[in-house]
Amino acid sequence: MKLTKVDWPVLIVSSLFDANNDAGNRMRELEHALITEQNCSVIRAYCYDDAASIVHNRADLGVIVIDWEIGNETKIQCGRPETLLKEIRARNKSIPVCLLTDSAGRHSIATDLLAMLDELLWKHADTVDFLAGRIETLLLEYIKQINPVFFSTLVQYAEAYKYAWHTPGHMGGEGFLKSPAGVGMYKFFGENVFRADLSISVPELGSLLDHSGVVGDAEQKSAKVFGADLTFYVLNGTSNANQIIWRSQAVRDDIAVVDRNCHKSLNYSMVITDIYPVYMQPRRNQLGIIGPCRLKEFSKETIQQNIKKSPIIPDAKKRAEPVMSALTNSTYDGLCYNVSTIKEQLEKNVKNMHFDEAWYAYAKFHPIYANHFGMAETPHEKHPPIFCSQSTHKLLTAFSQSSMLHVKHGSHTKIDQAEMNESYMMHGSTSPQYSMIASLDVATKIMEDSGTILLSDCIYAAVVLRQKIAGIAAEMKEKGSWFFSMWQPEDVEFEHALVPFTKVPATYLSTTQEPWVLDAGNNWHGFTDIEDNFVMLDPIKLTITTPGLNLDGSYQSSGIPAMIVTDYLIRHGIVCEKTDYYSFLLLNSIGTTKAKQGTLLTALLKFKECYDKNMPMQDVFPDLVKQYPESYQHLGLREHCDAIHAYYKEHDLLGKMHDAFEIIPHQVMKPSDAYQEVVKKNVEYVALKDLHNRVAAVMLVPYPPGIPILMGGETVDSAAQPILEYLRTREAFENTFPGYESDIHGVERFKKGGKTYFKTLCVKV
Repeated sequence: MKLTKVDWPVLIVSSLFDANNDAGNRMRELEHALITEQNCSVIRAYCYDDAASIVHNRADLGVIVIDWEIGNETKIQCGRPETLLKEIRARNKSIPVCLLTDSAGRHSIATDLLAMLDELLWKHADTVDFLAGRIETLLLEYIKQINPVFFSTLVQYAEAYKYAWHTPGHMGGEGFLKSPAGVGMYKFFGENVFRADLSISVPELGSLLDHSGVVGDAEQKSAKVFGADLTFYVLNGTSNANQIIWRSQAVRDDIAVVDRNCHKSLNYSMVITDIYPVYMQPRRNQLGIIGPCRLKEFSKETIQQNIKKSPIIPDAKKRAEPVMSALTNSTYDGLCYNVSTIKEQLEKNVKNMHFDEAWYAYAKFHPIYANHFGMAETPHEKHPPIFCSQSTHKLLTAFSQSSMLHVKHGSHTKIDQAEMNESYMMHGSTSPQYSMIASLDVATKIMEDSGTILLSDCIYAAVVLRQKIAGIAAEMKEKGSWFFSMWQPEDVEFEHALVPFTKVPATYLSTTQEPWVLDAGNNWHGFTDIEDNFVMLDPIKLTITTPGLNLDGSYQSSGIPAMIVTDYLIRHGIVCEKTDYYSFLLLNSIGTTKAKQGTLLTALLKFKECYDKNMPMQDVFPDLVKQYPESYQHLGLREHCDAIHAYYKEHDLLGKMHDAFEIIPHQVMKPSDAYQEVVKKNVEYVALKDLHNRVAAVMLVPYPPGIPILMGGETVDSAAQPILEYLRTREAFENTFPGYESDIHGVERFKKGGKTYFKTLCVKV
């Protein structure tokens, strides 16, 4: 399907469409001429407020025509034209905006408003055909510049209808039409998907591996927009971007300083580069929420001390400067580091800095995140080269697996693109998906054109939702009841006084960084030793806490485990990002709508109703009861929550988790050496009961909380017994409450005697 000018409607704002006078006739004639003579589509708005609502909700407008009755604005009974103009320009700086007035009216228009206009159209001096023609001309010019460079070229090629004698073999979709299954797929996706699925044999589209042609132009544009010196499009995810970064800078037996709170792809980066890791240990509060690494972890003294203590780094290497630092920013719970502070600490301590910002690609586009992202503008600061890996697809607008790798040159060291490209080509394909490239190109254009306003809307909506949930909780508390809580400040300094979060204007909270910065004085977060101006909470990452646990880690008499709530939400079409023991995470992204927020609140209130009434499990979780009737059919929802809460409390599951993650086990070999044992088949599965003093061949990552508890090459000796105890408790829990098997990366399950047991790969003795 080709897009034409009909797909970009003209919005005409006037109160006169239905007027029985000459002015009304003129407006109707203009609308008719646009539709019949110029083949345009038209949307009517009868007042400025209606027009503002349309502008807010529709990005497909092609031209906006405003009937400005100078000196007679009261004819349009709602809103002001000045407000509408400012709203338009806040959301779209390039859409043509025409003022329809008379020749006398132009003298009454303020200069700053004139600057927002593209054209003044004389309502009565020119013919209707001329006015319609001018509007159509502006529309066509606007359409030409909507698409960014790569996507525009891709569209032009796909619409040229050329005969292809090259890959891919389906030839623009024709191959799919030769079988019923193919026809089904073709009809589901539509013809454009297949016509745009092209080959590197098409020279007009450039080369992704060489960064040439329009692909290279698109990457250069992305670098400029995202604040980088170099940008690489990565089509197999940030997991791969991480490995590209490491393979480009690290070689065998180098030393790297790694955040223990790292994605598993960082472990694989360590494996493929064969480096020695030393770890930075993140904090954890008593709710089980992952916090930041301590600032001292970045100091030269601590890094050298950790290198010196490493049992696997040879003495001859212990004076070497680490080649890389790797830090997860933001954390999975939405804590963002002050990168300026990190740079200051690491400036002379490492050769390269890597920020894994998979969930944080938007930070550049709103001032609330100033200095808290890797590509932040810090012109006077000294720092080594900085690498940022960002999953553009996660919270911006690209197809899944479409990521960007950003590079900022160091103060004294520049990254050579050609040299880095050797690593890039090792991880890239000679048959890239052109639609994915286009999605990165378009994501860049979207953020360049509208990034700030999109983020402003997103943050404001998140703040309003936070205040709504906190307000409901306060209301329920006054009634002697309960509700879910938000992990956020209870009070905020506003106008020189501490004000309850729910009473602070949402506009202030959504535009000001200070309320979100953690400090030890206002310890709502539970990190008692937090450093000043070191970490902020991302407003759009919403951690909702459930009853059952106090901030100091003590258990309440009754509680609601979060996994029961999120299972309920899933049954009602709401999928959460992450679930911990007494909290769950939601992402309020630029694609979140008010309808989604309303549905969430309704579902939470319905869960509360089911809990308070102790509704039968058969009615709340019928599938769970059907699968395990002996365990759950006799229970109500509240009884079920109490049973799991009592188990957590009796076995102190959170305390065991906390103790387990305070330990970095004894390293026996590098992660890469452990992997070599896997390749050589010198490994075996070992059950938990036999795990003592065995060396892990792979990493173990329990969810929650999503941090490696054991890395390949580490041993489960006496010092690591808290890890073993935590895993045993998780194993016993799954046998006590079937149907609640949680994800533990690196653990396999096996059945014996009707029970479930954990096993993991270990190096053979």
